[in-house]
Amino acid sequence: MNLRGIKLTWLGHATFRAETPGGKTILIDPWVMGNPKCPEGEKKVKKVDVMLCTHGHFDHIGDAVEIAKQHNPKVVGIPELCGWLQTKGVRQTAEMNKGGTQAIEDIQVTMVHADHSCGITDGDQVIYGGEACGYVIEFTNGVKIYHAGDTNVFGDMQIIRELYAPSIVMLPIGDHYTMSPREAAYACKLLQPQTAIPMHFGTFPVLKGRPSDLQKLVANVEVREMVPGETIA
Repeated sequence: MNLRGIKLTWLGHATFRAETPGGKTILIDPWVMGNPKCPEGEKKVKKVDVMLCTHGHFDHIGDAVEIAKQHNPKVVGIPELCGWLQTKGVRQTAEMNKGGTQAIEDIQVTMVHADHSCGITDGDQVIYGGEACGYVIEFTNGVKIYHAGDTNVFGDMQIIRELYAPSIVMLPIGDHYTMSPREAAYACKLLQPQTAIPMHFGTFPVLKGRPSDLQKLVANVEVREMVPGETIA
């Protein structure tokens, strides 16, 4: 896996930090403070220029409002989620919808489909948060990374490969709420990446899928198991 100047850090669960060659910090699915897999030294976010939110479940946007108020990043999400964030005091939202691409700082972000539910827990009620999504991120050095968000495998992952050809894919493998390793292996068949980074596993007992299970089921794809807090440069 050649990131060509990008620094990629897994903060546990589905939360990743990407530092671009130009020095911008991208935070994907900001759940750090309450994330039991996030290392203590990473629970206080020091910098963020762009925040990407795949959907409104607590384990993906649990700290979005607080972090956005601290650092005032540009927050990307589906319109319904961005609208809710605005009501909570988030100042810079950059809403978009599936199939759209926009330039944010020094990256190009394309919102793609995800097959999952999306409800925002707001006090004692659950608010409709639009649809769940994934993102294809293109960096200035040409590297394309696909963060699938929470999803089942779906046939149009082949379209994502044909249109965007991400070389690195972050795929949930935990089972129960998302794909298991079996479905993630089929996703690799459709996406044909160079590298698959498993996520959304092991945080809770019910998320029982493991990277070793995925590795047994794929060929010609590097399964890169990361440790929370680890940075690949």
